[in-house]
Amino acid sequence: MKTILIHSVAGLALLAGISTAVADEVIVVPSQQEVIVTPEQQTVIREYVQKKPLASVSLLGVELNVGSTVPDTVELQPIDVPEVQYRYVVVNDRTVLVDPGTRRIVQVIE
Repeated sequence: MKTILIHSVAGLALLAGISTAVADEVIVVPSQQEVIVTPEQQTVIREYVQKKPLASVSLLGVELNVGSTVPDTVELQPIDVPEVQYRYVVVNDRTVLVDPGTRRIVQVIE
């Protein structure tokens, strides 16, 4: 009886180790590049956007969160400020800063 119990515990431990290894492989995801907009850039961008307002584009079903993608049909406007690589657009009455290469929202300007 003890032998069966020992083998059962050993088998469960082995299965637990295998499932943990599999879980580790599934969880490992390459990290996305973090976008950092400095406070100085935020101020300059906010002032620029206020001086150059755009008409709002209405998009149903598009979440305006950092990391969301803006559709290709939306025209991004350049920010004519040195050292700012992003573009902006007003979607659903909210101004968003977008990475033109990936079209991902990097900041929602409040």
